[in-house]
Amino acid sequence: MKAPLISTHQLTYRYGSQEILKSLNLEIPQGSIYGFLGPNGAGKTTTIRLLLGLLKPSNGNIRLFGQELQAQRVPILQRVGALIETPSLYRHLSGKDNLEVLGRMLGVEKERVGEVLEIVQLQRDAHRPVKQYSLGMCQRLGIALALLSDPELLMLDEPTNGLDPSGIREMRELLKELNQVQGKTIFLSSHLLSEIEKMVTHVGIIHQGQLSFQGKVQELQEVTMQAKTIEVEVDNVLLAKEILLSNGHAVERVSRCCLRVAVQEKEEAALLNQSLVLGGVLVFGLSYASQSLEEVFLSLTQNTLPALTETIPHLSLNA
Repeated sequence: MKAPLISTHQLTYRYGSQEILKSLNLEIPQGSIYGFLGPNGAGKTTTIRLLLGLLKPSNGNIRLFGQELQAQRVPILQRVGALIETPSLYRHLSGKDNLEVLGRMLGVEKERVGEVLEIVQLQRDAHRPVKQYSLGMCQRLGIALALLSDPELLMLDEPTNGLDPSGIREMRELLKELNQVQGKTIFLSSHLLSEIEKMVTHVGIIHQGQLSFQGKVQELQEVTMQAKTIEVEVDNVLLAKEILLSNGHAVERVSRCCLRVAVQEKEEAALLNQSLVLGGVLVFGLSYASQSLEEVFLSLTQNTLPALTETIPHLSLNA
């Protein structure tokens, strides 16, 4: 089993009396695209700043490339490219000039500027002032800046934030190419699962500074098959809810005549229907479905249907 490229143990960060991150245990495999998901304010950017050594942990440790970050910070970060929030650009300069300025600071060959412009598909716009770039072009230029030193690991904070559907698709294809063709391991944060589920290989979901889920995308999809719900249409929603709660079901009201109920097996639908009928409730319809990935994400980050979230494990990341 390969050692993870990034690992944290009991990573904790406090700002004053507020605990932002709580005992975070991350494992990012080499060669993966790891989607770090959570609502705004969950601790995603703080985590990235800690992984880059921009903040000092209150407790716990961080290892990158098998080495302690605090002990080997400079040689480790030479192997990392990063884009945190919006890229810092000289807007009066061209895209190529921006890259050349950073290239001189990093001591990279001039040829590398042309290479990264080609990778992010900005060759035709290389000589235009950045102030004329669209948001998507600025994001791609930011990734080009992160790629200048030819890093093994890319850390990207909300790279699709604010992009239109076309820009999101372009960014998705770019990151997949960087991973599959260029061989980069990519750690990216986002607050929208729907934007990145098509490109990531692994997922970590953070909520209120704690890790709610970690595993391969396929494992999260398996969770959706386990997290089954039934929508029940009845004549008396209050009585139906009272009966179902007394029988130990997790119940959520959907409308004035519908309830959503968490179940483990299909057979529970028949027993559920029987208990409602015996309790004097008219059942007009039962519809059975598994949760989508988006619904599982929301259940983990918004505490909906708590019985579902209790069944979702912290999964291993064995490649």
